[in-house]
Amino acid sequence: MVPRVLPSDRLSAWRNGFPSFALAIAGGNADIAPTPAGSPLDVRPVNMSRVRLQVIYSGRVQGVGFRYTVKSLAPGYELSGVVRNLADGRVELLVEGEKPELEAFQQAVRESGLQRFIENEHSTWSSAPGGFRGFEIVR
Repeated sequence: MVPRVLPSDRLSAWRNGFPSFALAIAGGNADIAPTPAGSPLDVRPVNMSRVRLQVIYSGRVQGVGFRYTVKSLAPGYELSGVVRNLADGRVELLVEGEKPELEAFQQAVRESGLQRFIENEHSTWSSAPGGFRGFEIVR
């Protein structure tokens, strides 16, 4: 049986400055640290279909550290993508991953203190064509 990694309380982990994971083996839960590279322990995420989420944020979302805050949240999630300023003053977030992971990330963006700058948030879901590696701020 291959163990699967389940997300723990990522937002509080982000606020505390470290990633948090839980390992579920044969129906039991145990908190663990991330597996070191080259470890013989084979820990892989549950195989679910990847999707793409595009979010267009409007409001006072440029010049307030919006993109940098979003980028600082990304390492706590299993996703890849980009965040960029648009010429019309909005910010675009394009991320790919498993839908529950992306929904949790989208909520973390709101709860990170950025909600006060967001007047409108338009989300579009589609299949994930791939092509992203890691998470970047696009200028």
